[in-house]
Amino acid sequence: MKPTLVLLLAAFAAAPAAVAQEWPAKPLRLVVPYPPGGNVDTAARIVAAEMQKTLKQTVLVENKAGAGGLLAGEAVAKSDPDGYTLFMTANGPLLYSPTIFNRPLYHWQKSFVPITSVTFTPLVLQVHPSVPAKTAPELIALAKSRPDAVTMASPGAGTTNHLLSEMLQRVSGAKWLTVHYKGNAPATNDLLGGQVQFNFDQVSVAQGFIKDGRTRAIAVAAPQRVKWLPDVPTLEEQGIKGIDGQTFTGLLAPAGTPPAVVAKVSDAVRQALADPAVVAKFFASGSEARWLSPEDFSAYLQKEESTWLPIIKALDIKVQ
Repeated sequence: MKPTLVLLLAAFAAAPAAVAQEWPAKPLRLVVPYPPGGNVDTAARIVAAEMQKTLKQTVLVENKAGAGGLLAGEAVAKSDPDGYTLFMTANGPLLYSPTIFNRPLYHWQKSFVPITSVTFTPLVLQVHPSVPAKTAPELIALAKSRPDAVTMASPGAGTTNHLLSEMLQRVSGAKWLTVHYKGNAPATNDLLGGQVQFNFDQVSVAQGFIKDGRTRAIAVAAPQRVKWLPDVPTLEEQGIKGIDGQTFTGLLAPAGTPPAVVAKVSDAVRQALADPAVVAKFFASGSEARWLSPEDFSAYLQKEESTWLPIIKALDIKVQ
């Protein structure tokens, strides 16, 4: 082999290590597909502040709301795969919106590289206090005995809250009337007012109303009981199998981002989520800080997609 060719091959082999060594040389952007103040935005700001300490570089949070998160997702997917523009997202914008909005602008496996999860927030099944059901089976029995007389408040078609309700109907054989609202706030207001009988909601939102007695929690849609509501049994404990409803936040990079950079970002988040003070911040907001490796996060996303997309397609959920 000619000496010149040997040198070129050696240079190419050393390139990934050099990229990781030099990166980051400028500020990073975490693009959030929602306005400021929500669950994803809060998680992004907590983790960004911690990442700065490890990476020794500014980490900015950029809110780019619209079209169910598609605007932010497309912007990141089309950005340079250099590790400086990352997608801080959740279930809907990453997995559901391209199908629901009938705009396949990206697919998580082809357009992004999973870096890590940041938080998981379980959902709780709660009823208005006037509803006689004290357990999930009792609510199902009530719905079966009074078809279309039981109403469920949904923050929007295709949200995790809505999909959980559809899954429970499939598993149980019960039917109820789903009332879609433009967001979680009006849906919650009508539940508190007794205009609808129940909903699924994130523990982070629901726990205050449950503790005040304004709603009654009858089940959590998680594999185990949750620390925020330790006395509330899971659906599985009540004989309802195969329903795991949690919302996640996580980081992804554009496809083609060097593996060494992905590893460096993932490790920075791992260190952040290992800090007890950071864990406490997330716990106070109703979320569990949980780091998954890029490989494990990818496997989790695959499982979520295979669980929920068939329901979206079967129901033909579309937003124009």
